[in-house]
Amino acid sequence: MTQRTLATFTLAVGLATLAGCASPTVITLNDGREIQAIDSPTYDEQSGFYEFEQLDGKETRINKDQVRTVKEL
Repeated sequence: MTQRTLATFTLAVGLATLAGCASPTVITLNDGREIQAIDSPTYDEQSGFYEFEQLDGKETRINKDQVRTVKEL
């Protein structure tokens, strides 16, 4: 019983820590569309693309010329 409680507590603390590190971001494109990302996108200077993970877990790349703004929520 004690091991089960300890495992549940450890899992809860781990999830809370991960949730606290992420800062959701809204990326507004030049055509007015908005894309929500789990965390701030990273910019790859060599390719000229922003790379990020959408809320549904899909990895996405968008050309910097298509991005109007990047705002953290």
